[in-house]
Amino acid sequence: VPALFGQFPELVLDHAEVSVGSRVLDVGCGTGIVARAAHRRVGANGVVAGVDPNEGMLAVARRSEPSIDWHLGAAESLPFQDAAFDHVISQFAAMFFTDRPVALSEMARVAGRGGTVTLATWSGLDRTPGYEAMVTMIADELGDEAADALRAPFVLGDIEDVRQLLMPIGGSLRLDVVAGTARFASIADWVHTDVRGWTLADLVDDDAEAVLLARAERELASFVSVDGTVVFRAPALVGTVTIDR
Repeated sequence: VPALFGQFPELVLDHAEVSVGSRVLDVGCGTGIVARAAHRRVGANGVVAGVDPNEGMLAVARRSEPSIDWHLGAAESLPFQDAAFDHVISQFAAMFFTDRPVALSEMARVAGRGGTVTLATWSGLDRTPGYEAMVTMIADELGDEAADALRAPFVLGDIEDVRQLLMPIGGSLRLDVVAGTARFASIADWVHTDVRGWTLADLVDDDAEAVLLARAERELASFVSVDGTVVFRAPALVGTVTIDR
């Protein structure tokens, strides 16, 4: 979360125009970083809920903020009534929805007329140089399955991808490219985060991680700063649509 995700929630909430008293749903909430930021913003008169299909993620979320209404569920079948929320938000989850059009239809349903739906996705690999290099290295070292797992977060990386998801569900649409920066304590921290904490956890064992680290130390050195930290561009795409029907 600190390396990649923590820099975006406030920007995404601003884009959605979440304010004091708003009713907010975080779809694909994971451990709840956006929902917690919304909870701080909406105050005592607001309502915040989070939904995710991963019980382990939700267990972390519940411990971090018990007062948020956490739900186990999928974006394609949201367990809420029509028009239950003012703002429905999904940060870096739409890439993993099983059926994106159905999920967006569900998000529009629970937002209701006059509400908003906001998506944040990662920009493309060609605009995220560290991960573009990492994917190339993993494909060569571990094969296409592992490389595809790391490509997955970037599959909605063109602004037209986000536009085509949001246009069918609403009226006025705002789309922006938001600057972001990936920061890791070291090459070892970067590799370990990807292998154990993000997309590759089920595909890479300890031995493969060690081999990958040794190669990364050689081939990804250009992303290392003088103090040993890893820093590279990691922009996001954010779109908000107002539901007009």
